[in-house]
Amino acid sequence: MTESTSPKTVMGIDFGTGSIGFAIGQSLTGTASPIKALKAKEGIPNWDDVGRLLTEWQPDLVVVGLPLNMDGTEQLVTQKAKKFANRVHGRFGVQVHMHDERLSTTDAKASLFESGGYRNLKKGNIDAQSAVVILESYFESLY
Repeated sequence: MTESTSPKTVMGIDFGTGSIGFAIGQSLTGTASPIKALKAKEGIPNWDDVGRLLTEWQPDLVVVGLPLNMDGTEQLVTQKAKKFANRVHGRFGVQVHMHDERLSTTDAKASLFESGGYRNLKKGNIDAQSAVVILESYFESLY
């Protein structure tokens, strides 16, 4: 196997200014599962909580969703997401990749509703499921 096709554990992150969703997946299967969402203040999480997740899951790569407008242009939160990704790399020394996340929240809500109705549509569930959508979209882009 080449470097790009060797199996990897990958953490997906759906960045938000009030909540940040986390998921974990395997490049071999191209699937991901939600972990949790962490509260954030203006996009800044408790970095100790982020560190605990990284230590627990030991990802080979972290994929952070890149929020863009539907026409591909950047929006206000795009720069904050990039700054967050740089901080994850700088603080924890993990490889970080940004991946287009357009429509991830819409897909996440549809998936959650399908599996559990309205009671499943809690903010933390949506953010963690959005991280799953981002990660699985990243895996699909590899093939």
